[in-house]
Amino acid sequence: MKIAVVGATGLVGKVMLNSLLERSFPFTEVYAVASEKSVGKKIDFNNSQIEVIGMKQAISLKPNIALFSAGGSASKQWAPEFVKVGTTVIDNSSAWRMKENIKLVVPEVNAQVLTKEDKIIANPNCSTIQMVVALAPLHSKYKIKRVVVSTYQSVTGSGVSAVQQLKNERAGIEGKMTYPHQIDLNCIPHGGTFDESGYTTEETKLVNETRKIIGDQSINVTATVVRIPTYGGHSEAVNIEFENNFDLSEVKKLLSEAPGITIQDDPENNFYPMPLYSESKDDVFVGRIRRDFSQPNSLNFWIVSDNLRKGAATNAIQIAEYLIENKLV
Repeated sequence: MKIAVVGATGLVGKVMLNSLLERSFPFTEVYAVASEKSVGKKIDFNNSQIEVIGMKQAISLKPNIALFSAGGSASKQWAPEFVKVGTTVIDNSSAWRMKENIKLVVPEVNAQVLTKEDKIIANPNCSTIQMVVALAPLHSKYKIKRVVVSTYQSVTGSGVSAVQQLKNERAGIEGKMTYPHQIDLNCIPHGGTFDESGYTTEETKLVNETRKIIGDQSINVTATVVRIPTYGGHSEAVNIEFENNFDLSEVKKLLSEAPGITIQDDPENNFYPMPLYSESKDDVFVGRIRRDFSQPNSLNFWIVSDNLRKGAATNAIQIAEYLIENKLV
């Protein structure tokens, strides 16, 4: 089982490499792949060092699975080239997510849609992944009519340069600006690029990807994305309106029994999900679970998850694990 990690020198790529080891993934060989400027660099992996190789060399090695986290343009160019040599590509960019013939997968929700014919598989946006893990079991029981979500997203979601901007600002150092404003001691209601409607691409992803993964285009979703000066993960305030009424204790039971979710919901003892404690963990943490008394059949909760792990690397590796376990690759 030969695995290529494409974008191995980036934030998500490094987490992918670590997660392959942590999860005892059944690889025989791992290739660290990156752009030409990184070829020849050494990366620590599995108590040794592996040398970064370029795309063409990686393709010639015919990996069984390629885990892509190299950006949309690289994915559009190179994913089909890997597919030509028989590789299954699991892509973390937005390049393929909304293509009609490409599966968009969160294993806890819809892994069953995958077949041997799926040679490019899309990994959803980090904010979408953690939300649908919590929405799916509730939709099955009560049918969701509408979701209102506000996200509070870590700078790690914008890559190495954004993390460096925050560190520079906290140290009083002038440097490259990834964001249009200071991020330290600030929050920026801007994720992605704005369209003519006034929404951003990050907000639109939450709408379209949620419907595609859950498999129900009737769900109404509206989103506001905010970037905040944290490292450990993305947070979301989620309000759900159901078609059917619910019992709050049953909601908590459904969530606690759902795969991939850890409930942290003891407000009397100040116990609730926070990015400080979600960092380097794979679960989706849910708390502040309470009825919305302003309208019927409505619920509020708070979701936090490490966007580099479950929001990116771990979800991709879980897809690969599913493919292997079910002999789809």
